[in-house]
Amino acid sequence: MSNHLIKRIRNLLWKNKPDRCDDGIRLGLALGGGGARGLAHIPVLEILDNMGIRPCCIAGTSIGAVLGALYASGVKGSEIRSLVQETIVRKNDSPGELFKDIRRLVQFMDIDFLGPGIFKGDSVMKYFYDAIHTDSFEDLEIPLKVVATDFWASDQVVLTSGNLLKGVKASMGLPGLFTPVKYGERVLIDGGGVNPVPYDLLDDCDLVVAVDVLGYAESVSGRPPGAVKAVLEMFDIMQRSIVKTKKQISQPDICIKPDIRNIGILEFHRADEIYSSAEAACKELKERLKEYYPEIPLSL
Repeated sequence: MSNHLIKRIRNLLWKNKPDRCDDGIRLGLALGGGGARGLAHIPVLEILDNMGIRPCCIAGTSIGAVLGALYASGVKGSEIRSLVQETIVRKNDSPGELFKDIRRLVQFMDIDFLGPGIFKGDSVMKYFYDAIHTDSFEDLEIPLKVVATDFWASDQVVLTSGNLLKGVKASMGLPGLFTPVKYGERVLIDGGGVNPVPYDLLDDCDLVVAVDVLGYAESVSGRPPGAVKAVLEMFDIMQRSIVKTKKQISQPDICIKPDIRNIGILEFHRADEIYSSAEAACKELKERLKEYYPEIPLSL
């Protein structure tokens, strides 16, 4: 099936659902970074699908940029969930299946111990391209803003046009883990260094929904964290501090923060726990959205 035909089918599917973006409320959706915890964005996208609410613009950082690009290309929330289930290590796999999944995940992450990052990210981007069938911002069905960080200038870079795959790869380029991306004259890394939950990029929308998936870290044993955990958690501490400071300046109309605790940024195999942790926040989101869209049946 050609890419053009796939896009036409997706457009028809969207047209069969009520598009509440045209009902007078322009909804902007901000999907924050947080590694594996970003899987909590998926039930949020499923709620929008079920309620027939389509964002007019999406802003995403890191994993939020990845999932935001998938959704903006026309892939539904439930389809993204299926893609994740096909890719991650599942908790209830048998030992034989677990070994196969780990081997596939290692190949998928494209490990390169001699490079500037442990993971190149090229295989991730190929898989990503196969799912969205485009490498251009301009081909997306919903406008997308991807946040990255200019490594040398220490500035925010917002990408809205050109090479989509390169932009998304840059946004998820956590230093030390993923290889930085050369983008023109710039070297770009993870957008979480400057704007972990980019709701401020949606100020031209009537209603802004922000999803913060940074979660919480708690001491279980009382012992100091290991070296790797300490470095990764330090990055999360910085991101939480940025979000806290931003909220003192301006607040999104709706902000939900799933109660995700003690899940590391690479623990994608804990997807079911992440989905469960997001249930209360998703219920809150649904109730808040019904305040703005009273015509939606209460049963949804």
